Amino acid sequence: MEQLVHFDNHIGEKLTGTLHLPERPTRYGVIFGHCFTCTRHTNILRHICSELAGENFMALRFDFSGNGQSEGKFAESTYSKQVTEIETAAAFISKQGATWIGLAGHSMGAVIVLLTADRMSTIKAVCTLAGRFSELNATHFLSRNQRKELLNSGRIFFSSRGRSLELSRDFFAGAEQYNLPDIISSFQAPLLIVHGDQDEIIPVDEASQAHDLNPEGTRLAVIPGADHMFSLKEHRRQISQLVVEWFKKQASEHGFTRNIK
Repeated sequence: MEQLVHFDNHIGEKLTGTLHLPERPTRYGVIFGHCFTCTRHTNILRHICSELAGENFMALRFDFSGNGQSEGKFAESTYSKQVTEIETAAAFISKQGATWIGLAGHSMGAVIVLLTADRMSTIKAVCTLAGRFSELNATHFLSRNQRKELLNSGRIFFSSRGRSLELSRDFFAGAEQYNLPDIISSFQAPLLIVHGDQDEIIPVDEASQAHDLNPEGTRLAVIPGADHMFSLKEHRRQISQLVVEWFKKQASEHGFTRNIK
């Protein structure tokens, strides 16, 4: 069963999400963060959440502020703001009865859930999908003209997925607060790293290097032929099964049992 849900972020903006519920009440929940300029409706998130609900998890996918159906301005996006929004999502599903909470995210959402779990000792397991982990110095990915624009005006303007968007210098300055390699090296929660070997946006080497930073605490799954958005149905099916089984394994250490129909 899917429910349209709303909850406020830390500054009172209404965030919109879809909550997938199993047939029976459960205390196990997983929260999903979407990719940069995306929404909660990407196919990979929908597929995994549906499969999780079939295995006795509640699964929440929601739109970060300034995206999809959530309130707020995209121009005010920062890493720290989205981290806080994952925290408010965790508080929301706790009120729905979840006492065991895992996090998962795709692309930029993968980084956000890592940063959140690093702050929240209550998070039990984390899964990243097609994440970039080597650095967060986002200005490296700007063109020369965009860097000049950012320096002169404090903002850049660009188009993505049919939207005209802008970001402020706060987004780029905020990214530099975090050292992802250090965070991964000392990461405490079980971490599943999933990446396609044909990712055209973020090289699969990012996943391998992240795994090498913490080989005992991470599991690496490279999906042959998969691109950044996991566009093919067969890849989404394969990844969903992998991710669901992994979350089940982590939750089983805390009393999880499969939904019995």
